[in-house]
Amino acid sequence: MSRPFDLTLYLVTDPRLVAACGLVATVEAAVKGGATIVQLRDPDAHGRALVEQARALKALLAPLRIPLIINDRVDVAVAADADGVHLGQDDITPADARALLGPERILGLSVGNPAEFAASDVGVVDYLGVGPVKATGTKKDAGAAIGTSGVTAVRALTRLPIVGIGGIDGALAAEVIRAGADGVAVVSAICAAPDPEHAARALLSAVTAAR
Repeated sequence: MSRPFDLTLYLVTDPRLVAACGLVATVEAAVKGGATIVQLRDPDAHGRALVEQARALKALLAPLRIPLIINDRVDVAVAADADGVHLGQDDITPADARALLGPERILGLSVGNPAEFAASDVGVVDYLGVGPVKATGTKKDAGAAIGTSGVTAVRALTRLPIVGIGGIDGALAAEVIRAGADGVAVVSAICAAPDPEHAARALLSAVTAAR
């Protein structure tokens, strides 16, 4: 049984976009604004640097009981005692990740469409990241945009919690929730905002109103 988590407003960090304010300060502001779960994503960081970043975020988030998820890197999650890992389709299998993480950590998996869902081992997964809902420049290897109809299509296939991701702003957030998602994951909508706390608060309001 994994630790409890809330997908309502899922912040995914981007090292370039948080550079001006700093990683920890950006995440701290987003959490004050209502972010409910945080994923550390930095594909260019080497293992040691990523562990240091993860530990800094863990120190911030643990007292607030907000889960810290590490993108891709199971080893980093274990070393930093993070709350979980989010896997892409090309990462190690969910079964292998679960064997390394144990039963209590949160395990998420990206699913772009019903075909990817059908080909995935979701039996050991706690939630699904569905998208990209809209074309995005923050993830170069993202697949084709699936729109809110794509979210609805995956929602019909599973009872797992799902979070929509990819190009989501305040206006689109409400549509994603109405399409069946349990929450929205955002990168630039918070990380690139002049005031991450205000941006998070506005997104949270949009999600809450759409429920």
